[in-house]
Amino acid sequence: MQSLRDHLDKQLSFTSLKWFNFFVYGTVVLFTSFFPLYLQDVGMNKLEIGSLMSVGALVSIVANPFWGIWSDRYQNIRRIVLVMLTGTLVLSQLVFQANTYEMIYISILFFYFFQGPLFAQSNTMILSYIDGTRRKFSSFRLWGSLGWAFTAILAGPVIEWAGISVLSYLFASLLCAAMIALIMLPKLDHSIGIAPLPFKGMSQIFHNPFFLCFILFGILVSIPNTMNNTFVSLYITELGGSKTMIGLAVFLSSILEMGVLLLCNYILRRKISVLLASLTLVSALFFLRWWLMADATTPLQVALIQVLHSITFGGFFYVGTQLTMLLVPRPYRSSGQALYTLTWSGISGILGGVLGGWMYQTLGAQTMYQSGALLALFGAIGFGMMWFTVIRGSYRPPADPEDELAED
Repeated sequence: MQSLRDHLDKQLSFTSLKWFNFFVYGTVVLFTSFFPLYLQDVGMNKLEIGSLMSVGALVSIVANPFWGIWSDRYQNIRRIVLVMLTGTLVLSQLVFQANTYEMIYISILFFYFFQGPLFAQSNTMILSYIDGTRRKFSSFRLWGSLGWAFTAILAGPVIEWAGISVLSYLFASLLCAAMIALIMLPKLDHSIGIAPLPFKGMSQIFHNPFFLCFILFGILVSIPNTMNNTFVSLYITELGGSKTMIGLAVFLSSILEMGVLLLCNYILRRKISVLLASLTLVSALFFLRWWLMADATTPLQVALIQVLHSITFGGFFYVGTQLTMLLVPRPYRSSGQALYTLTWSGISGILGGVLGGWMYQTLGAQTMYQSGALLALFGAIGFGMMWFTVIRGSYRPPADPEDELAED
Protein backbone atom coordinates (compact mmCIF):
# COMPACT_ATOMS: atom_id res chain seq x y z
CA MET A 1 0.00 0.00 0.00
CA GLN A 2 2.82 2.41 0.86
CA SER A 3 4.60 1.68 -2.42
CA LEU A 4 1.37 2.35 -4.32
CA ARG A 5 0.94 5.67 -2.49
CA ASP A 6 4.53 6.64 -3.31
CA HIS A 7 3.95 5.71 -6.95
CA LEU A 8 0.84 7.88 -7.12
CA ASP A 9 2.67 10.78 -5.45
CA LYS A 10 5.43 10.57 -8.04
CA GLN A 11 2.96 10.49 -10.90
CA LEU A 12 1.22 13.55 -9.43
CA SER A 13 4.60 15.26 -9.14
CA PHE A 14 5.45 14.61 -12.78
CA THR A 15 2.02 15.78 -13.96
CA SER A 16 2.23 18.95 -11.85
CA LEU A 17 5.73 19.66 -13.17
CA LYS A 18 4.53 19.38 -16.76
CA TRP A 19 1.65 21.79 -16.19
CA PHE A 20 3.91 24.10 -14.21
CA ASN A 21 6.29 24.32 -17.16
CA PHE A 22 3.36 24.82 -19.54
CA PHE A 23 1.99 27.80 -17.60
CA VAL A 24 5.39 29.39 -16.83
CA TYR A 25 6.42 29.39 -20.50
CA GLY A 26 2.96 30.58 -21.46
CA THR A 27 3.31 33.49 -19.04
CA VAL A 28 6.67 34.52 -20.44
CA VAL A 29 5.53 34.42 -24.07
CA LEU A 30 2.68 36.79 -23.21
CA PHE A 31 5.21 39.25 -21.86
CA THR A 32 7.84 38.97 -24.59
CA SER A 33 5.41 38.93 -27.54
CA PHE A 34 2.64 41.31 -26.51
CA PHE A 35 4.10 43.64 -23.87
CA PRO A 36 5.87 45.82 -26.51
CA LEU A 37 2.42 46.46 -27.99
CA TYR A 38 1.21 47.58 -24.57
CA LEU A 39 4.16 49.95 -24.23
CA GLN A 40 3.49 51.37 -27.68
CA ASP A 41 -0.17 51.79 -26.73
CA VAL A 42 0.77 53.90 -23.68
CA GLY A 43 2.89 56.19 -25.86
CA MET A 44 6.46 54.86 -25.83
CA ASN A 45 8.56 55.07 -28.98
CA LYS A 46 10.76 52.26 -30.36
CA LEU A 47 13.93 53.39 -28.61
CA GLU A 48 12.16 53.65 -25.25
CA ILE A 49 10.60 50.22 -25.74
CA GLY A 50 13.94 48.65 -26.69
CA SER A 51 15.70 50.25 -23.73
CA LEU A 52 12.99 49.12 -21.32
CA MET A 53 13.00 45.53 -22.60
CA SER A 54 16.80 45.36 -22.43
CA VAL A 55 16.76 46.18 -18.72
CA GLY A 56 15.97 42.53 -18.01
CA ALA A 57 19.31 41.40 -19.39
CA LEU A 58 21.12 43.86 -17.13
CA VAL A 59 19.16 42.90 -14.02
CA SER A 60 19.71 39.17 -14.66
CA ILE A 61 23.46 39.59 -14.12
CA VAL A 62 22.70 40.29 -10.44
CA ALA A 63 19.45 38.38 -10.04
CA ASN A 64 20.66 34.96 -11.22
CA PRO A 65 23.43 34.54 -8.63
CA PHE A 66 21.22 36.10 -5.92
CA TRP A 67 18.48 33.49 -6.29
CA GLY A 68 21.04 30.75 -6.76
CA ILE A 69 22.63 31.60 -3.41
CA TRP A 70 19.29 31.55 -1.60
CA SER A 71 18.33 28.26 -3.25
CA ASP A 72 21.54 26.67 -2.05
CA ARG A 73 21.24 28.18 1.42
CA TYR A 74 17.67 27.04 2.14
CA GLN A 75 17.71 23.82 0.12
CA ASN A 76 14.04 24.37 -0.65
CA ILE A 77 13.95 25.36 -4.28
CA ARG A 78 10.19 24.86 -4.55
CA ARG A 79 9.66 27.63 -1.97
CA ILE A 80 12.20 29.87 -3.72
CA VAL A 81 10.41 29.44 -7.06
CA LEU A 82 7.07 30.18 -5.34
CA VAL A 83 8.52 33.42 -3.94
CA MET A 84 9.77 34.33 -7.41
CA LEU A 85 6.35 33.66 -8.94
CA THR A 86 4.65 35.74 -6.26
CA GLY A 87 7.04 38.62 -6.81
CA THR A 88 6.55 38.36 -10.58
CA LEU A 89 2.76 38.48 -10.12
CA VAL A 90 2.79 41.50 -7.81
CA LEU A 91 5.34 43.47 -9.81
CA SER A 92 3.66 42.72 -13.14
CA GLN A 93 0.46 44.30 -11.90
CA LEU A 94 2.40 47.34 -10.73
CA VAL A 95 3.90 47.61 -14.21
CA PHE A 96 0.49 47.46 -15.86
CA GLN A 97 -1.01 49.93 -13.38
CA ALA A 98 1.86 52.45 -13.56
CA ASN A 99 0.70 55.79 -14.94
CA THR A 100 4.10 57.44 -15.55
CA TYR A 101 7.19 56.33 -17.47
CA GLU A 102 9.25 56.62 -14.30
CA MET A 103 6.97 54.21 -12.45
CA ILE A 104 7.06 51.78 -15.36
CA TYR A 105 10.88 51.77 -15.35
CA ILE A 106 11.09 51.32 -11.57
CA SER A 107 8.48 48.56 -11.55
CA ILE A 108 10.08 46.73 -14.47
CA LEU A 109 13.46 46.70 -12.72
CA PHE A 110 12.02 44.83 -9.76
CA PHE A 111 9.83 42.70 -12.04
CA TYR A 112 12.86 41.40 -13.93
CA PHE A 113 14.63 40.72 -10.64
CA PHE A 114 11.97 38.09 -9.87
CA GLN A 115 11.09 36.97 -13.39
CA GLY A 116 14.50 36.97 -15.11
CA PRO A 117 16.03 33.92 -13.35
CA LEU A 118 12.73 32.00 -13.32
CA PHE A 119 13.66 29.63 -16.14
CA ALA A 120 17.03 28.73 -14.60
CA GLN A 121 15.57 28.05 -11.16
CA SER A 122 12.59 26.17 -12.61
CA ASN A 123 14.91 23.93 -14.62
CA THR A 124 16.96 23.22 -11.50
CA MET A 125 13.78 22.35 -9.62
CA ILE A 126 12.61 19.95 -12.33
CA LEU A 127 16.03 18.30 -12.50
CA SER A 128 15.90 17.87 -8.72
CA TYR A 129 12.47 16.21 -8.82
CA ILE A 130 13.44 13.75 -11.58
CA ASP A 131 16.88 13.02 -10.11
CA GLY A 132 17.21 9.27 -9.61
CA THR A 133 14.25 8.45 -11.86
CA ARG A 134 14.02 7.36 -15.48
CA ARG A 135 12.31 10.60 -16.48
CA LYS A 136 14.13 12.83 -18.97
CA PHE A 137 14.23 16.59 -18.72
CA SER A 138 13.36 16.91 -22.42
CA SER A 139 9.84 15.57 -21.80
CA PHE A 140 9.17 18.39 -19.32
CA ARG A 141 10.85 20.96 -21.57
CA LEU A 142 8.47 19.85 -24.32
CA TRP A 143 5.53 20.98 -22.19
CA GLY A 144 7.20 24.37 -21.88
CA SER A 145 7.43 24.63 -25.67
CA LEU A 146 3.77 23.65 -25.98
CA GLY A 147 2.81 26.27 -23.39
CA TRP A 148 4.78 28.91 -25.28
CA ALA A 149 3.28 28.03 -28.67
CA PHE A 150 -0.37 27.46 -27.74
CA THR A 151 -0.60 30.40 -25.33
CA ALA A 152 0.63 32.71 -28.07
CA ILE A 153 -1.81 31.50 -30.71
CA LEU A 154 -4.78 31.49 -28.29
CA ALA A 155 -3.95 34.83 -26.67
CA GLY A 156 -3.75 36.68 -30.00
CA PRO A 157 -7.49 36.53 -30.82
CA VAL A 158 -8.41 37.28 -27.19
CA ILE A 159 -6.26 40.43 -27.14
CA GLU A 160 -7.59 41.36 -30.59
CA TRP A 161 -11.16 41.13 -29.28
CA ALA A 162 -10.78 42.59 -25.78
CA GLY A 163 -7.93 45.08 -26.33
CA ILE A 164 -4.34 45.19 -25.14
CA SER A 165 -5.43 46.07 -21.59
CA VAL A 166 -6.59 42.47 -21.09
CA LEU A 167 -2.93 41.42 -21.16
CA SER A 168 -2.53 42.05 -17.42
CA TYR A 169 -5.43 39.69 -16.61
CA LEU A 170 -4.12 36.96 -18.91
CA PHE A 171 -0.67 37.31 -17.39
CA ALA A 172 -2.02 37.08 -13.83
CA SER A 173 -4.24 34.09 -14.67
CA LEU A 174 -1.39 32.01 -16.09
CA LEU A 175 0.89 32.95 -13.18
CA CYS A 176 -1.75 31.84 -10.70
CA ALA A 177 -2.17 28.56 -12.60
CA ALA A 178 1.61 28.00 -12.43
CA MET A 179 1.54 28.71 -8.69
CA ILE A 180 -1.28 26.19 -8.15
CA ALA A 181 0.67 23.52 -10.05
CA LEU A 182 3.72 24.34 -7.93
CA ILE A 183 1.82 24.14 -4.63
CA MET A 184 0.51 20.69 -5.61
CA LEU A 185 4.07 19.35 -5.75
CA PRO A 186 5.18 17.31 -2.73
CA LYS A 187 8.01 18.67 -0.62
CA LEU A 188 11.40 17.96 -2.13
CA ASP A 189 13.89 16.32 0.22
CA HIS A 190 16.99 17.10 -1.84
CA SER A 191 18.36 19.43 -4.51
CA ILE A 192 20.91 18.86 -7.25
CA GLY A 193 22.68 21.98 -5.99
CA ILE A 194 23.88 23.88 -9.05
CA ALA A 195 26.57 26.36 -8.05
CA PRO A 196 25.25 29.95 -8.32
CA LEU A 197 28.64 31.62 -8.80
CA PRO A 198 30.57 29.55 -11.34
CA PHE A 199 33.12 32.26 -12.21
CA LYS A 200 36.19 31.11 -10.33
CA GLY A 201 37.86 29.90 -13.53
CA MET A 202 37.12 33.03 -15.56
CA SER A 203 40.75 34.20 -15.62
CA GLN A 204 41.81 30.93 -17.25
CA ILE A 205 39.03 31.25 -19.83
CA PHE A 206 40.23 34.71 -20.84
CA HIS A 207 43.56 33.11 -21.73
CA ASN A 208 41.75 30.89 -24.26
CA PRO A 209 41.66 33.01 -27.46
CA PHE A 210 39.85 30.36 -29.52
CA PHE A 211 36.96 30.26 -27.05
CA LEU A 212 36.87 34.07 -26.85
CA CYS A 213 36.52 34.21 -30.65
CA PHE A 214 33.62 31.79 -30.34
CA ILE A 215 32.01 34.11 -27.77
CA LEU A 216 32.60 37.22 -29.92
CA PHE A 217 31.09 35.74 -33.07
CA GLY A 218 28.20 34.42 -30.98
CA ILE A 219 27.45 37.96 -29.80
CA LEU A 220 27.33 39.17 -33.42
CA VAL A 221 24.79 36.47 -34.27
CA SER A 222 22.67 36.88 -31.14
CA ILE A 223 22.27 40.70 -31.22
CA PRO A 224 19.86 40.68 -34.21
CA ASN A 225 17.99 37.77 -32.62
CA THR A 226 17.28 40.02 -29.61
CA MET A 227 16.23 42.82 -31.96
CA ASN A 228 13.71 40.54 -33.61
CA ASN A 229 12.36 39.12 -30.35
CA THR A 230 11.77 42.66 -29.08
CA PHE A 231 10.28 44.26 -32.17
CA VAL A 232 8.72 41.57 -34.38
CA SER A 233 5.25 42.19 -32.90
CA LEU A 234 5.55 45.91 -33.66
CA TYR A 235 6.81 45.09 -37.17
CA ILE A 236 3.77 42.88 -37.84
CA THR A 237 1.35 45.59 -36.72
CA GLU A 238 3.26 48.17 -38.76
CA LEU A 239 2.67 46.00 -41.84
CA GLY A 240 -1.05 45.92 -41.04
CA GLY A 241 -1.15 42.66 -39.10
CA SER A 242 -3.46 41.84 -36.21
CA LYS A 243 -2.82 40.44 -32.74
CA THR A 244 -3.99 37.09 -34.11
CA MET A 245 -1.23 37.22 -36.72
CA ILE A 246 1.30 37.96 -33.99
CA GLY A 247 0.13 34.88 -32.11
CA LEU A 248 0.43 32.82 -35.29
CA ALA A 249 3.98 34.07 -35.88
CA VAL A 250 5.05 33.12 -32.36
CA PHE A 251 3.31 29.74 -32.68
CA LEU A 252 5.12 28.93 -35.93
CA SER A 253 8.46 30.07 -34.50
CA SER A 254 8.32 27.74 -31.51
CA ILE A 255 6.22 24.68 -32.32
CA LEU A 256 9.11 22.85 -34.01
CA GLU A 257 11.85 23.96 -31.61
CA MET A 258 11.86 20.82 -29.46
CA GLY A 259 11.94 18.66 -32.59
CA VAL A 260 15.02 20.53 -33.77
CA LEU A 261 16.73 20.08 -30.38
CA LEU A 262 15.98 16.34 -30.37
CA LEU A 263 17.17 16.00 -33.98
CA CYS A 264 20.41 17.81 -33.18
CA ASN A 265 20.96 15.53 -30.22
CA TYR A 266 20.40 12.50 -32.46
CA ILE A 267 22.43 13.35 -35.58
CA LEU A 268 25.23 15.73 -34.50
CA ARG A 269 28.47 14.24 -33.26
CA ARG A 270 30.16 15.86 -30.28
CA LYS A 271 33.18 16.79 -32.35
CA ILE A 272 34.58 20.32 -32.62
CA SER A 273 34.88 20.35 -36.42
CA VAL A 274 31.32 19.05 -36.89
CA LEU A 275 29.82 21.49 -34.39
CA LEU A 276 31.67 24.49 -35.84
CA ALA A 277 30.47 23.56 -39.33
CA SER A 278 26.92 23.32 -37.96
CA LEU A 279 27.26 26.69 -36.22
CA THR A 280 28.48 28.26 -39.47
CA LEU A 281 25.43 26.88 -41.28
CA VAL A 282 23.01 28.02 -38.58
CA SER A 283 24.53 31.53 -38.61
CA ALA A 284 24.13 31.62 -42.40
CA LEU A 285 20.47 30.72 -41.93
CA PHE A 286 20.21 33.59 -39.44
CA PHE A 287 21.54 35.88 -42.21
CA LEU A 288 18.93 34.54 -44.63
CA ARG A 289 16.20 34.93 -42.04
CA TRP A 290 16.94 38.60 -41.33
CA TRP A 291 17.37 39.42 -45.01
CA LEU A 292 13.97 37.90 -45.75
CA MET A 293 12.48 39.87 -42.84
CA ALA A 294 13.85 43.10 -44.28
CA ASP A 295 12.16 42.33 -47.63
CA ALA A 296 8.82 41.23 -46.13
CA THR A 297 5.84 43.29 -47.22
CA THR A 298 2.94 41.47 -45.55
CA PRO A 299 2.30 40.20 -42.00
CA LEU A 300 1.80 36.65 -43.30
CA GLN A 301 5.26 36.67 -44.85
CA VAL A 302 6.74 37.65 -41.49
CA ALA A 303 4.80 34.86 -39.76
CA LEU A 304 6.04 32.26 -42.23
CA ILE A 305 9.64 33.48 -42.01
CA GLN A 306 9.41 33.01 -38.24
CA VAL A 307 9.35 29.23 -38.85
CA LEU A 308 13.12 29.54 -39.30
CA HIS A 309 13.37 30.45 -35.61
CA SER A 310 12.99 26.81 -34.65
CA ILE A 311 16.03 25.91 -36.74
CA THR A 312 18.20 28.95 -36.10
CA PHE A 313 17.67 29.52 -32.39
CA GLY A 314 17.20 25.84 -31.53
CA GLY A 315 20.30 24.87 -33.50
CA PHE A 316 22.44 27.72 -32.22
CA PHE A 317 21.49 27.10 -28.59
CA TYR A 318 22.22 23.37 -28.79
CA VAL A 319 25.45 23.61 -30.76
CA GLY A 320 26.76 26.54 -28.74
CA THR A 321 26.20 24.71 -25.46
CA GLN A 322 27.95 21.58 -26.76
CA LEU A 323 30.88 23.57 -28.16
CA THR A 324 31.38 25.35 -24.86
CA MET A 325 31.82 21.95 -23.22
CA LEU A 326 34.54 21.03 -25.72
CA LEU A 327 36.40 24.34 -26.01
CA VAL A 328 36.85 24.83 -22.26
CA PRO A 329 38.88 22.48 -20.01
CA ARG A 330 36.76 20.35 -17.70
CA PRO A 331 37.52 22.23 -14.43
CA TYR A 332 36.32 25.52 -15.97
CA ARG A 333 33.29 24.35 -17.94
CA SER A 334 30.85 25.81 -15.42
CA SER A 335 32.48 29.20 -15.89
CA GLY A 336 32.44 28.72 -19.66
CA GLN A 337 28.72 27.99 -19.68
CA ALA A 338 28.09 31.00 -17.43
CA LEU A 339 30.02 33.26 -19.82
CA TYR A 340 28.25 31.80 -22.85
CA THR A 341 24.83 32.39 -21.26
CA LEU A 342 25.83 35.87 -20.10
CA THR A 343 26.88 36.94 -23.59
CA TRP A 344 23.86 35.37 -25.33
CA SER A 345 21.12 36.64 -23.02
CA GLY A 346 22.93 39.45 -21.18
CA ILE A 347 25.32 41.48 -23.33
CA SER A 348 23.47 40.71 -26.56
CA GLY A 349 20.15 41.43 -24.86
CA ILE A 350 21.27 44.89 -23.79
CA LEU A 351 22.89 45.79 -27.11
CA GLY A 352 20.07 44.30 -29.17
CA GLY A 353 17.35 46.16 -27.28
CA VAL A 354 18.99 49.58 -27.28
CA LEU A 355 20.65 49.40 -30.72
CA GLY A 356 17.59 47.82 -32.32
CA GLY A 357 15.30 50.42 -30.75
CA TRP A 358 17.45 53.27 -32.02
CA MET A 359 17.64 51.88 -35.56
CA TYR A 360 13.92 51.08 -35.69
CA GLN A 361 13.05 54.56 -34.41
CA THR A 362 15.40 56.55 -36.64
CA LEU A 363 16.07 54.37 -39.70
CA GLY A 364 13.11 52.00 -39.87
CA ALA A 365 12.51 48.28 -39.48
CA GLN A 366 14.01 47.33 -42.85
CA THR A 367 17.35 48.94 -41.98
CA MET A 368 17.29 47.26 -38.57
CA TYR A 369 16.83 43.83 -40.13
CA GLN A 370 19.40 44.50 -42.87
CA SER A 371 21.93 45.48 -40.21
CA GLY A 372 21.06 42.33 -38.30
CA ALA A 373 21.64 40.28 -41.44
CA LEU A 374 25.12 41.79 -41.84
CA LEU A 375 25.98 41.05 -38.19
CA ALA A 376 24.86 37.43 -38.69
CA LEU A 377 26.92 37.22 -41.88
CA PHE A 378 30.04 38.44 -40.08
CA GLY A 379 29.36 35.86 -37.37
CA ALA A 380 28.97 33.10 -39.97
CA ILE A 381 32.25 34.09 -41.63
CA GLY A 382 33.97 34.09 -38.24
CA PHE A 383 32.69 30.63 -37.35
CA GLY A 384 33.67 29.45 -40.82
CA MET A 385 37.23 30.66 -40.22
CA MET A 386 37.31 28.83 -36.89
CA TRP A 387 36.10 25.66 -38.62
CA PHE A 388 38.79 26.00 -41.30
CA THR A 389 41.42 26.42 -38.58
CA VAL A 390 40.29 23.17 -36.95
CA ILE A 391 40.18 21.03 -40.10
CA ARG A 392 43.65 22.29 -41.07
CA GLY A 393 44.94 20.95 -37.78
CA SER A 394 46.08 24.37 -36.54
CA TYR A 395 43.99 24.07 -33.37
CA ARG A 396 44.14 21.55 -30.59
CA PRO A 397 41.35 21.37 -27.98
CA PRO A 398 42.25 21.78 -24.31
CA ALA A 399 43.98 18.74 -22.89
CA ASP A 400 41.45 16.55 -21.18
CA PRO A 401 42.27 12.84 -21.08
CA GLU A 402 38.79 11.99 -19.80
CA ASP A 403 37.07 13.37 -22.87
CA GLU A 404 38.27 11.70 -26.02
CA LEU A 405 35.33 13.10 -27.92
CA ALA A 406 36.91 16.55 -27.84
CA GLU A 407 39.51 15.50 -30.39
CA ASP A 408 38.95 16.73 -33.90
